[in-house]
Amino acid sequence: MFASVAEVTERLAAYGYIADNRLATTVFLLSRLGKPVLLEGPAGVGKTELAKSLAAACGRRLLRLQCYEGQDESKALYEWDYGKQLLYTQMLREKISEIVADAPDLASAVARIGDQDSVFFSDRFLVARPVLEAIRGPEPAVLLIDEIDRADEALEAVLLESLAEYQVSVPEIGAYTASVLPYVVLTSNNTRDLSAALKRRCLHLYLDYPDAARELEIVRSKHTGLPDALAEQLVSVVRELRGLRLRKSPGISETIDWAHALAVLGAEELDAQLLAETVNVVLKYERDLVRAREALPRLLPPGGAMPVLSEQDDSPTYSEMNGHAGAQEQYPRNAANAIGGANGDTDPTRNGNGNGNGNGDGDGDGDATGNGDGDDGTGQGHRAFAAATHHRALAKGR
Repeated sequence: MFASVAEVTERLAAYGYIADNRLATTVFLLSRLGKPVLLEGPAGVGKTELAKSLAAACGRRLLRLQCYEGQDESKALYEWDYGKQLLYTQMLREKISEIVADAPDLASAVARIGDQDSVFFSDRFLVARPVLEAIRGPEPAVLLIDEIDRADEALEAVLLESLAEYQVSVPEIGAYTASVLPYVVLTSNNTRDLSAALKRRCLHLYLDYPDAARELEIVRSKHTGLPDALAEQLVSVVRELRGLRLRKSPGISETIDWAHALAVLGAEELDAQLLAETVNVVLKYERDLVRAREALPRLLPPGGAMPVLSEQDDSPTYSEMNGHAGAQEQYPRNAANAIGGANGDTDPTRNGNGNGNGNGDGDGDGDATGNGDGDDGTGQGHRAFAAATHHRALAKGR
């Protein structure tokens, strides 16, 4: 039990988890209200890690249910050990013969055996899976139901009783109710919509990528061995990579992995070649790797030092406007004309390019054009960039 939101932040930080006030408040309410927490958001932003850190901070054991398609209640709640039951049946065959020896007919024999079924359907033969183990266990636990969106809707329905009442019903025995409520954390990567019934039973929180300062703080807290200056540059690179149109953008966990890798290699500075040689640590799809390696030289200026992203700088970047490879760091601030271009998909099976330009004159007139999409060659222009340039041209003209 936590005494305050501030204590949540402090105790999680002691185990390497940097939580903002919104997340710390949700965890505090979890401990006080006894409601499960549902964390949704992209992969790699710390949802699973929260459950692990929470268990460590509270001194509770961690029980994990990893969800997958086709999973049923026998893997989530409980199942009967049929092999053990059969073995006991063989061992007790002689006793069973004695029980039915003087039975007048078959019906009576079956009835006598039926009276003994409680022997075979008891705790002795019950195999508890993570949910039941968290509820009936004598020690307090943190139950992590990981990637619930990968499970079928049928499993969601099965879990409703457990999440609402902290109870698991076993028809052959009865209901198990938690004497000490577990802390339950559910995670979802948003691969499908979860049911309203499930969400109603949970405190809900969406976790997105953190801002640059917090991500840098997280990387530093993991003691990767990478110098602070390089860690700051690396965070900036990763944030720019997220602006590209990637199949799977790198999460915080990938940033940490990359920092570890660079530290192991003894990196003293970040340059395009080193980043290109190690970017496979964070990107796992070939198209993403090609796009990233193409963009990396443009992310690093000739001197090799990566510009630090400022949270106070509200000027749009090309990647923020278009989410496209070939992004420029920032739009020009002091020019009446601005031209921006983006290379197309590097996939050899596709061709395309995109560009947008705007011109302004002293009368405040301007024009903007955009054509060609670098991803699919369909001829759809990057209107956002062209429009933004056009507005800047108009403003300059005034």
